[in-house]
Amino acid sequence: MFKGLVGLVTGGGSGLGRATAEQLLKQGGSVIICDLPNSKGQETAKQLGQNVAFVPGDVTSEQDIKAALQTTVDKFGRLDVAVNCAGIATATRTYNFKKNQPFDLNSFKKTIEVNLIGTFNVIRLAAGLIGKNTPDADGQRGVIINTASIAAYDGQIGQAAYSASKAGVVGMTLPIARDLSKQGIRVVTIAPGLFRTPLLEALPEAGLRALEATIPFPSRLGRPEEFALLVQTIIQNPMLNGETIRLDGSLRMQP
Repeated sequence: MFKGLVGLVTGGGSGLGRATAEQLLKQGGSVIICDLPNSKGQETAKQLGQNVAFVPGDVTSEQDIKAALQTTVDKFGRLDVAVNCAGIATATRTYNFKKNQPFDLNSFKKTIEVNLIGTFNVIRLAAGLIGKNTPDADGQRGVIINTASIAAYDGQIGQAAYSASKAGVVGMTLPIARDLSKQGIRVVTIAPGLFRTPLLEALPEAGLRALEATIPFPSRLGRPEEFALLVQTIIQNPMLNGETIRLDGSLRMQP
Protein backbone atom coordinates (compact mmCIF):
# COMPACT_ATOMS: atom_id res chain seq x y z
CA MET A 1 0.00 0.00 0.00
CA PHE A 2 2.80 2.42 0.87
CA LYS A 3 5.12 1.71 -2.06
CA GLY A 4 4.71 4.68 -4.36
CA LEU A 5 2.58 6.61 -1.86
CA VAL A 6 3.31 10.35 -1.76
CA GLY A 7 2.76 12.36 1.41
CA LEU A 8 2.90 16.04 2.31
CA VAL A 9 3.74 16.67 5.96
CA THR A 10 3.46 20.18 7.38
CA GLY A 11 5.57 20.88 10.45
CA GLY A 12 7.71 17.97 9.24
CA GLY A 13 11.01 19.42 10.38
CA SER A 14 10.72 18.12 13.93
CA GLY A 15 8.54 16.38 16.50
CA LEU A 16 5.39 14.61 15.37
CA GLY A 17 5.84 15.78 11.79
CA ARG A 18 9.36 14.42 11.47
CA ALA A 19 8.34 11.08 12.95
CA THR A 20 5.48 10.91 10.46
CA ALA A 21 7.80 11.64 7.54
CA GLU A 22 10.21 8.96 8.76
CA GLN A 23 7.41 6.39 9.04
CA LEU A 24 6.07 7.07 5.55
CA LEU A 25 9.57 6.76 4.11
CA LYS A 26 10.23 3.58 6.07
CA GLN A 27 7.12 2.03 4.55
CA GLY A 28 8.28 2.83 1.02
CA GLY A 29 6.61 6.19 0.45
CA SER A 30 7.92 9.57 -0.67
CA VAL A 31 7.53 12.78 1.33
CA ILE A 32 7.47 16.52 0.89
CA ILE A 33 8.27 18.25 4.18
CA CYS A 34 6.75 21.71 4.47
CA ASP A 35 7.93 23.82 7.38
CA LEU A 36 8.99 27.37 8.14
CA PRO A 37 12.18 28.65 6.48
CA ASN A 38 13.91 28.89 9.87
CA SER A 39 12.84 25.37 10.92
CA LYS A 40 14.92 22.19 10.82
CA GLY A 41 13.08 21.12 7.67
CA GLN A 42 16.05 21.33 5.30
CA GLU A 43 18.31 19.54 7.78
CA THR A 44 15.69 16.84 8.36
CA ALA A 45 15.21 16.24 4.63
CA LYS A 46 18.97 15.78 4.18
CA GLN A 47 19.13 13.37 7.11
CA LEU A 48 16.24 11.26 5.85
CA GLY A 49 17.88 10.69 2.48
CA GLN A 50 16.20 9.84 -0.80
CA ASN A 51 12.53 10.26 -1.72
CA VAL A 52 12.15 13.30 0.52
CA ALA A 53 12.30 17.02 -0.21
CA PHE A 54 11.89 20.16 1.85
CA VAL A 55 9.78 23.13 0.79
CA PRO A 56 9.88 26.20 3.08
CA GLY A 57 6.41 27.51 3.76
CA ASP A 58 3.90 28.97 6.17
CA VAL A 59 0.63 27.03 6.41
CA THR A 60 -1.33 30.27 6.62
CA SER A 61 -0.05 31.34 3.18
CA GLU A 62 -2.03 30.25 0.12
CA GLN A 63 0.99 30.95 -2.07
CA ASP A 64 3.35 28.88 0.08
CA ILE A 65 1.08 25.84 0.18
CA LYS A 66 0.40 26.04 -3.55
CA ALA A 67 4.18 26.08 -4.05
CA ALA A 68 4.59 23.03 -1.83
CA LEU A 69 1.90 21.18 -3.78
CA GLN A 70 3.48 22.15 -7.10
CA THR A 71 6.83 20.82 -5.88
CA THR A 72 5.05 17.62 -4.87
CA VAL A 73 3.73 17.20 -8.42
CA ASP A 74 7.03 18.19 -10.05
CA LYS A 75 9.06 15.78 -7.95
CA PHE A 76 6.71 12.85 -7.35
CA GLY A 77 3.83 13.33 -9.77
CA ARG A 78 0.93 13.09 -7.32
CA LEU A 79 -0.27 13.46 -3.71
CA ASP A 80 -1.94 10.67 -1.74
CA VAL A 81 -1.76 11.80 1.88
CA ALA A 82 -1.58 15.21 3.57
CA VAL A 83 -0.68 15.26 7.26
CA ASN A 84 -1.12 18.53 9.16
CA CYS A 85 1.38 18.69 12.02
CA ALA A 86 2.26 22.40 11.95
CA GLY A 87 1.09 24.32 14.98
CA ILE A 88 1.92 26.73 17.79
CA ALA A 89 1.01 26.92 21.47
CA THR A 90 0.17 29.79 23.79
CA ALA A 91 -0.31 29.79 27.55
CA THR A 92 -1.90 32.96 28.90
CA ARG A 93 -4.80 33.57 31.27
CA THR A 94 -7.84 35.35 29.90
CA TYR A 95 -7.12 38.22 32.28
CA ASN A 96 -4.03 38.78 34.41
CA PHE A 97 -5.43 40.53 37.48
CA LYS A 98 -1.99 41.07 39.03
CA LYS A 99 -0.90 43.09 36.01
CA ASN A 100 -4.40 44.38 35.21
CA GLN A 101 -3.88 43.07 31.69
CA PRO A 102 -6.18 41.10 29.36
CA PHE A 103 -5.04 38.31 27.05
CA ASP A 104 -3.35 39.92 24.05
CA LEU A 105 -5.89 39.69 21.22
CA ASN A 106 -3.21 39.46 18.54
CA SER A 107 -1.75 36.42 20.27
CA PHE A 108 -5.18 34.79 20.33
CA LYS A 109 -5.71 35.57 16.64
CA LYS A 110 -2.26 34.20 15.71
CA THR A 111 -2.96 30.89 17.46
CA ILE A 112 -6.27 30.51 15.64
CA GLU A 113 -4.68 31.56 12.36
CA VAL A 114 -1.90 28.97 12.47
CA ASN A 115 -3.59 26.01 14.14
CA LEU A 116 -7.08 26.26 12.68
CA ILE A 117 -7.00 28.44 9.57
CA GLY A 118 -3.58 27.10 8.56
CA THR A 119 -4.85 23.54 8.84
CA PHE A 120 -7.91 24.36 6.74
CA ASN A 121 -5.75 26.15 4.18
CA VAL A 122 -3.72 22.98 3.64
CA ILE A 123 -6.84 20.80 3.55
CA ARG A 124 -8.68 22.89 0.96
CA LEU A 125 -5.68 23.08 -1.37
CA ALA A 126 -4.40 19.51 -0.91
CA ALA A 127 -7.88 18.11 -1.55
CA GLY A 128 -7.84 19.51 -5.08
CA LEU A 129 -4.63 17.62 -5.88
CA ILE A 130 -5.59 14.38 -4.12
CA GLY A 131 -8.92 14.43 -5.94
CA LYS A 132 -7.12 14.01 -9.27
CA ASN A 133 -5.91 10.51 -8.33
CA THR A 134 -7.40 7.40 -9.88
CA PRO A 135 -9.64 5.79 -7.23
CA ASP A 136 -8.85 2.36 -5.82
CA ALA A 137 -11.31 -0.55 -5.53
CA ASP A 138 -13.12 1.25 -2.70
CA GLY A 139 -13.31 4.48 -4.67
CA GLN A 140 -10.67 6.04 -2.40
CA ARG A 141 -8.32 8.66 -3.77
CA GLY A 142 -6.44 9.66 -0.64
CA VAL A 143 -6.41 10.70 3.02
CA ILE A 144 -6.04 13.95 4.95
CA ILE A 145 -4.90 13.63 8.56
CA ASN A 146 -4.99 16.56 10.99
CA THR A 147 -3.47 17.14 14.42
CA ALA A 148 -5.68 18.50 17.19
CA SER A 149 -5.01 17.98 20.92
CA ILE A 150 -6.79 16.63 23.96
CA ALA A 151 -6.84 20.30 24.98
CA ALA A 152 -9.73 20.54 22.52
CA TYR A 153 -11.75 18.61 25.12
CA ASP A 154 -10.20 19.42 28.51
CA GLY A 155 -7.98 22.44 28.13
CA GLN A 156 -6.10 23.72 31.14
CA ILE A 157 -5.84 27.17 32.66
CA GLY A 158 -4.17 29.49 30.17
CA GLN A 159 -5.11 27.40 27.14
CA ALA A 160 -8.11 29.39 25.90
CA ALA A 161 -6.55 30.20 22.52
CA TYR A 162 -4.86 26.83 22.04
CA SER A 163 -7.94 24.85 23.08
CA ALA A 164 -10.19 26.94 20.85
CA SER A 165 -7.91 26.42 17.85
CA LYS A 166 -7.72 22.67 18.36
CA ALA A 167 -11.44 22.35 19.09
CA GLY A 168 -11.98 24.04 15.73
CA VAL A 169 -9.91 21.33 14.04
CA VAL A 170 -11.99 18.65 15.78
CA GLY A 171 -15.22 20.44 14.85
CA MET A 172 -14.46 20.69 11.14
CA THR A 173 -13.28 17.10 10.73
CA LEU A 174 -16.69 15.51 10.16
CA PRO A 175 -18.15 18.18 7.86
CA ILE A 176 -15.02 18.20 5.71
CA ALA A 177 -15.07 14.38 5.57
CA ARG A 178 -18.65 14.64 4.37
CA ASP A 179 -17.73 17.38 1.89
CA LEU A 180 -15.00 15.24 0.34
CA SER A 181 -16.70 11.84 0.54
CA LYS A 182 -17.95 11.94 -3.06
CA GLN A 183 -14.36 12.38 -4.21
CA GLY A 184 -13.18 9.42 -2.14
CA ILE A 185 -11.01 11.49 0.19
CA ARG A 186 -11.04 10.53 3.87
CA VAL A 187 -10.44 13.05 6.66
CA VAL A 188 -9.32 11.97 10.13
CA THR A 189 -7.92 13.92 13.08
CA ILE A 190 -5.57 12.76 15.83
CA ALA A 191 -5.81 14.41 19.26
CA PRO A 192 -2.51 13.68 21.02
CA GLY A 193 -1.99 13.95 24.74
CA LEU A 194 1.44 14.75 26.18
CA PHE A 195 4.17 13.80 23.71
CA ARG A 196 7.93 14.14 23.85
CA THR A 197 8.27 16.93 21.32
CA PRO A 198 10.69 19.90 21.23
CA LEU A 199 8.03 22.00 22.98
CA LEU A 200 7.91 19.74 26.04
CA GLU A 201 11.59 18.81 25.97
CA ALA A 202 12.35 22.45 26.71
CA LEU A 203 10.98 21.87 30.21
CA PRO A 204 13.23 20.83 33.12
CA GLU A 205 13.47 17.07 33.66
CA ALA A 206 11.61 17.40 36.97
CA GLY A 207 8.75 19.05 35.11
CA LEU A 208 8.66 16.24 32.57
CA ARG A 209 8.50 13.66 35.36
CA ALA A 210 5.60 15.51 36.97
CA LEU A 211 3.73 15.51 33.66
CA GLU A 212 4.36 11.80 33.16
CA ALA A 213 2.89 11.05 36.58
CA THR A 214 -0.46 12.47 35.44
CA ILE A 215 -0.81 9.92 32.63
CA PRO A 216 -2.63 6.76 33.78
CA PHE A 217 -1.01 4.23 31.43
CA PRO A 218 1.56 4.06 30.11
CA SER A 219 2.79 6.62 32.64
CA ARG A 220 5.19 8.38 30.33
CA LEU A 221 5.17 10.94 27.57
CA GLY A 222 4.06 9.65 24.20
CA ARG A 223 6.75 9.02 21.63
CA PRO A 224 6.52 10.76 18.24
CA GLU A 225 6.86 7.40 16.51
CA GLU A 226 3.65 6.28 18.25
CA PHE A 227 1.84 9.20 16.66
CA ALA A 228 3.35 8.17 13.33
CA LEU A 229 2.13 4.60 13.79
CA LEU A 230 -1.42 5.90 14.16
CA VAL A 231 -0.97 7.91 10.97
CA GLN A 232 0.04 4.66 9.26
CA THR A 233 -3.00 2.86 10.66
CA ILE A 234 -5.34 5.59 9.45
CA ILE A 235 -3.88 5.35 5.96
CA GLN A 236 -4.24 1.58 5.95
CA ASN A 237 -7.77 1.34 7.34
CA PRO A 238 -10.36 2.69 4.86
CA MET A 239 -13.18 2.66 7.43
CA LEU A 240 -11.53 5.34 9.54
CA ASN A 241 -13.15 8.56 8.38
CA GLY A 242 -14.70 11.71 9.84
CA GLU A 243 -13.42 10.92 13.33
CA THR A 244 -11.04 12.37 15.91
CA ILE A 245 -8.95 9.77 17.72
CA ARG A 246 -7.48 10.53 21.13
CA LEU A 247 -3.92 9.26 21.58
CA ASP A 248 -3.24 10.01 25.21
CA GLY A 249 -2.76 7.00 27.52
CA SER A 250 -6.24 7.77 28.95
CA LEU A 251 -5.06 11.16 30.23
CA ARG A 252 -7.78 13.64 31.17
CA MET A 253 -6.11 16.95 31.93
CA GLN A 254 -6.97 18.77 35.13
CA PRO A 255 -7.10 22.55 35.57
